[in-house]
Amino acid sequence: MNQKPRVLICGTGFAGQGHTKAFRDASAEVVGIVGRSEEVVRDVAEKLGIPYAGLDWEQALRDCQPDIVSIGTPGGAHVEPIKKAIEFGCHVFCDKPLTESGESARELYELAVARGVKTAFASSFRYMPEVLHARQLVADGAIGEPLEVESISHFNLERYIPFGWSHRKDAGGGRLNNNFTHVLSIVTSVIGERILAVSGEVRNDMRVAPIVEGVHNFKTRRDFIPEDIDDPDLEWGETDVEWSYTVLAQLESRYPAKSPVSVLCKHGGMHPRFNEDHIAFYGSEGAIYIKGHYGSGPLYLNDDGQTWREVPLPDEIALSVPDMADDTQRNWTYLVREFVKDIKGIPVSPYQTFKEGSLYQQIIDVIRKNDRWVDVRHLQ
Repeated sequence: MNQKPRVLICGTGFAGQGHTKAFRDASAEVVGIVGRSEEVVRDVAEKLGIPYAGLDWEQALRDCQPDIVSIGTPGGAHVEPIKKAIEFGCHVFCDKPLTESGESARELYELAVARGVKTAFASSFRYMPEVLHARQLVADGAIGEPLEVESISHFNLERYIPFGWSHRKDAGGGRLNNNFTHVLSIVTSVIGERILAVSGEVRNDMRVAPIVEGVHNFKTRRDFIPEDIDDPDLEWGETDVEWSYTVLAQLESRYPAKSPVSVLCKHGGMHPRFNEDHIAFYGSEGAIYIKGHYGSGPLYLNDDGQTWREVPLPDEIALSVPDMADDTQRNWTYLVREFVKDIKGIPVSPYQTFKEGSLYQQIIDVIRKNDRWVDVRHLQ
C-alpha cells in the first residue's frame, strides 16, 4: 500500500478524537467518523475537518471504503463494529479493553486471524519514554538477571464522578480494564511478553454514583459532579466493577534467568497516595525505579547496591517518540505510526495486537473471580 491508507473512526469522544490526530500524524487520511448522536458527530466532524459523519456503522463502511478502522468507544461497544470491520476486510486499531469479556475478545482475535487482517491493541503506555529507557537498560544488563517487578499506584479518584460506562462491567468499565491493561503492557514490554501465571483479587470501593445528563467526553466528566450531593432528587446508579486490585504474576524473562520474574501490581483507585506512584524493576545486580503510575519519570538506577542516581533519557529515545506533551496522545501516535508502517509493508518492531488484547481480557476474567485464596483457618 503506497497511497495514504483511508481510516474510518468509531467514536466521537476523547479517544475517537485522539485517534483521528494520531492517524493524521502518521500520514493517513481520516475519511469518516461515526457516533451515536447526529448533533455530536456532525459537530466533531466539522471541528476536526472530517468529510463524512454518520450514525450507521455498516453504512459508513460501505460509503467510506476504509483500509483501516479505529475503535475509540468504551470497551462494551467494541464487538459488533469490529466484527463488521473484519467482515469488510479492514485492518483494526482498537483501544483498550478489547471487549468486555475474555470470550468475546478471543472471538475477535480468531476472526481477525481467519480474515487475514492486521490488528493493533492500544494498551499503549508501554511507549512512555522512560519505559522505553528501562527496556533498553534491562536489555543492556544494567540490573543483571531480572527478578522482580512492582507497580504501585493510588489515584484518589473523585467518589461522585457521574455514573457511566466506567462504572459498568458490561460497558468495559473497571480499573483492570482501564489501568491494569496499561500496567501489564508496560511490565511485559520491559521483561518479556510471555505470562506464565496470575493470581489476584479485586474490590468495589464505589457502590453507587450519581446519574447526570450531558457527559460526553471522558476527560471532562469531573466537570459534571453535582454541587449538592445530598440533593434528594438525585438519581443513583449501582456500580458493579472493581475500583481497586492486587495482582501477582509470573513472567518468563526474555533475558537469561534462573526462574520466572515475580510481579506485583497494586492499584487503589479511590485511595490517596502518600509516596509517589512508581514502577520498579529489580535484578541480581541492580534496580530501576521510575516515578509515576505509568512510568512518566524520571528514571533512577541503582547499580552498586548503595545509591540511586537519576539517569537522563538517552537522545536516541527522545528523538524516537513523537514530540507531544500529552502522554496519551503521544503513545497513541507512536503505536499508530508503527501500525500504519506495518500495513504499508515497512518493517517495524513487534507491537501488541488482538492476540494480547484477547489474552489480557481472559486474564482479567480470571482475576475478577476473586477465587485465588487458600483457606488457612483450619491451621489455627
